[in-house]
Amino acid sequence: MGPTYWWMLLGMALVTYIPRMIPLAILDGKKLPPFVTGILSNIPYAVLGALIFPAVFYVQEGNFVFGLIGAATAFLIAISGFGLMTVVLGTIGVLAVYSLFM
Repeated sequence: MGPTYWWMLLGMALVTYIPRMIPLAILDGKKLPPFVTGILSNIPYAVLGALIFPAVFYVQEGNFVFGLIGAATAFLIAISGFGLMTVVLGTIGVLAVYSLFM
């Protein structure tokens, strides 16, 4: 590994660290308004949805319905108030049964 590799690694580390450090340094000890806190608390869910939703269309090549059944099952189990493991295992179970009859 040459010096170019290490400079690139250092650059990537700085580019990742700086956007995280600046808000911490500026907002240290300050109370944010409830509206801003509400928006910031929902960002992880929005990002997770943006990452997962496109995968629904490509989960099984050539079978669009498989992804839709999985997404609908996960949504229905989650909206019913069950925990994460129940949602995951329930969705896997439904898709396993579906794949038997497919």
